[in-house]
Amino acid sequence: MNFRMLSAACAALPFVALSVPAMAKSGDIIPNSYICVFNKAVNRGGVESEARRMAGANGGQVSHVYRYSIRGFATQMSAQAVAQMQARNPAIKSCEPNRVIELGPIREEKGKPGSGGGSGGGSTAQQTPWGVTRVKGGIAGTFQRAWIIDTGIDTDHPDLNVDLAYANGFVAREEGLYEDQNGHGTHVSGTIAALNNTIGVIGVAPGAKVVPVRVLNRRGSGDYAGVIAGVDWVAQNGTSGDVANMSLGGPPDDALDAAVTAAAAMGVRFTIAAGNSAADANSYSPARVNAPNVYTVSAFDSSDAFAYFSNYGNPPIDYSEPGVSILSTWKDGGYNTISGTSMAAPHLAGLLLLGGIASGGTVTGDKDTKPDTIGIH
Repeated sequence: MNFRMLSAACAALPFVALSVPAMAKSGDIIPNSYICVFNKAVNRGGVESEARRMAGANGGQVSHVYRYSIRGFATQMSAQAVAQMQARNPAIKSCEPNRVIELGPIREEKGKPGSGGGSGGGSTAQQTPWGVTRVKGGIAGTFQRAWIIDTGIDTDHPDLNVDLAYANGFVAREEGLYEDQNGHGTHVSGTIAALNNTIGVIGVAPGAKVVPVRVLNRRGSGDYAGVIAGVDWVAQNGTSGDVANMSLGGPPDDALDAAVTAAAAMGVRFTIAAGNSAADANSYSPARVNAPNVYTVSAFDSSDAFAYFSNYGNPPIDYSEPGVSILSTWKDGGYNTISGTSMAAPHLAGLLLLGGIASGGTVTGDKDTKPDTIGIH
């Protein structure tokens, strides 16, 4: 599974829908689409009015407003208009092109027990996935929320405790929708928190509430502006001690990194997949973020060997977790076995909900020759 890189009130705001060009690839610049960040001179209450004033005066439209992580906005206008807007408004710290972000092809492990062919089916008797066993998870408790910034969640899945009170979506032309039509976000959710209920699988922190924050569509595609909107939603509504999982990433992006850093500083703990390009994680966002309450996670297999696809680099990588042949929940009430650092990060999210991380040794074969610590309960 390679990286290639509103609240109801927010949903009701007259934001323009962004169109991502057909055939766009992850990392591609979206024409006439920008993410602008204010300096500290603009207070939270004035962000939206200032964004609309500045964009409108230059023939632009606003697609997202950010108030709680970074303060800024996403806008659609020409490059010339953006340059003019910046020149006229010293309160704008920066504007950068918006880009496509997407998941690579999911590596499904066909024939693995409980795979269910990637949709309905799978084993009816409850199984404990090897990763949950390895990290010593599956322990009952009272947990805080896990925010899943991803493709959404199958909200009717019988093996998940989905919290719809704060569910939201930030996919262009599908704002406010949070149902998973891809499977990836549901898989992440099950690793964190699948119920101990005699069916399917059990998660690291079984029964914890999972909140869908949908930023990627059915194809696993979205844009940086929408991902930042998802992070901003968590910053607005999260509670200190919650976790937010981001099993996504792409080329470096200062605005996304700043949003994650700021949201984490408010007390929400972020677990971030290192990426699957067998490259230095310092070249990817938000994996490269190295800040308090932000944990970047590499992947290993059932022999504790560093996954051949996993990005490396310490820092920013904090821990390594199981990420090869991971069985978990899937869309349409199903189960699936897939691989990637996307599968590793939610193991750490579950451990954080359990209330502490110990060392389970180190991986073998780490490409940067500084073996990552295996996080366990």
